[in-house]
Amino acid sequence: MFYNFAGNVVKIILSIFGRVREYQTENKPESGSYIIACTHTGWVDILWLGVAMLPKQIHYMAKKELFKNAFLKTLMNGLNAFPVDRENPGPSTIKIPRKLLREGKMVGIFPSGTRTDEEVPLKRGAVTIAGYSKAPILPVAYVGPNNFKDLFTRVKPKLIYGEPIYLNEEVKKKEAMEIMMKDLDEALKRLKEEVKSK
Repeated sequence: MFYNFAGNVVKIILSIFGRVREYQTENKPESGSYIIACTHTGWVDILWLGVAMLPKQIHYMAKKELFKNAFLKTLMNGLNAFPVDRENPGPSTIKIPRKLLREGKMVGIFPSGTRTDEEVPLKRGAVTIAGYSKAPILPVAYVGPNNFKDLFTRVKPKLIYGEPIYLNEEVKKKEAMEIMMKDLDEALKRLKEEVKSK
């Protein structure tokens, strides 16, 4: 309940600065378990992605440091986020999202693992979780405001959704995961260029 309330409040606030434009929305999942892998350049993309998927809720992987403060921890829990140790990922890094996916929920991951406009190698998290849960990955690219300055200068937010990427079960898992990693990397790069030209 808190998630939807907060999401709608955020939607109203963000819309003051300009409404998000969405492309290839036919690829957005209607239901079922999905791993949403989105490009990450600032804190605003997290908010717009969550708002764009309403009323469906995203369970975000978030760095454990955000859960140290009592207020932030309460907020993160209310927003369905769960902590991960990016420096020393343990079994729970895979265990929690696998459980969520089994329950038919959506897990949000930023594969780059950092906020940047530069090209960085994708972290293996999204593909590893997909490999063990057999849930498809939905690649999403965002361009638009990344901070308060961008919001106030009315940089237009845009999201583009790629076709879901499924694990190839006709080959060995290790090989299938390597293929999936390559497909995800290529999809995110292609989508980012596409949405920039819109």
